[in-house]
Amino acid sequence: MSASFGGVPEDGDVTDKDLAGNEAEGEKDAGARLLPMRAFVPNAITVLALCFGLTGARFAIIGNWEKAVAAIIIAGVLDGIDGRVARLLKGASRFGAELDSLSDVIAFGVAPAIIIYQWALHDLGGIGWVVALAHAVCCALRLARFNAQLDVDNQPHKQAGFLTGVPSPVGAGLTLSPVFLDLWLETTFFSEPAVAGVIVAVTAFLMVSNLPTFSWKSVKLKRSMRLPVLLLVGLFAASLFTAPWGTLSLLSIGYAITIIFSVRSYGRLLRQKREQAAVQTAGSGAAATTGRTTAEPGTTGADGADDAAG
Repeated sequence: MSASFGGVPEDGDVTDKDLAGNEAEGEKDAGARLLPMRAFVPNAITVLALCFGLTGARFAIIGNWEKAVAAIIIAGVLDGIDGRVARLLKGASRFGAELDSLSDVIAFGVAPAIIIYQWALHDLGGIGWVVALAHAVCCALRLARFNAQLDVDNQPHKQAGFLTGVPSPVGAGLTLSPVFLDLWLETTFFSEPAVAGVIVAVTAFLMVSNLPTFSWKSVKLKRSMRLPVLLLVGLFAASLFTAPWGTLSLLSIGYAITIIFSVRSYGRLLRQKREQAAVQTAGSGAAATTGRTTAEPGTTGADGADDAAG
């Protein structure tokens, strides 16, 4: 699930040109002092995501962990659809982009930090609070970096179909994985402050890192795989309701494993590009050498004429 900016997803589908075009259309409606519903609906969804995130923090404070986690999941779902709705309605705007950034910081940065602090890190005192803050701060830094790169053309990861670092909604899920695992396995191992602290610290680093991670938009399926994949999606939805903690735990572990493969896949693409560049350079050099060789014989051109006259 990728964060979106009220129509500007973290994968970067909506460009500044799209925003400018939508805002120009909005200015026409502004002449009548009316707010078009196509601009209001995506912003309303973003506000709902923000509210669910904060509600998750409230449930954590009173010790209702199931509802706390459920609120963050709902915030993630809303964050995933607000951009699609904005593109569908042509309601992307600068206001929506800024609102979505603030919503993501609160729903996937601040709220998960409070939840994991209440779950395990409070036993570490001040150090535990610093670790929880690290998650919130790194989430904010990741979103700030994304905003700063909107107008940058040279983005190797994006051009290759990858994201840079772990998206903030996924980071929230990884930070909350100690809660998932403890409730699934009915243990207290992952609620140990040291264990939870390491998981949160690593997740915070992954969000602001330059590691390439898979983007679901770069995944292409064969037509023959459509039905099996749809079946898996249905089974996943069913398991999320019948065995939520096991499903969320396995999902978190599975995503963490994919980071290893995404780094290897990106490295392989870089090697292929370097090899192709080397082949092209070698071919250009060979062509230039051949051209010089054919121009050297003294039987052609002015030199040939001088030899004949001699």
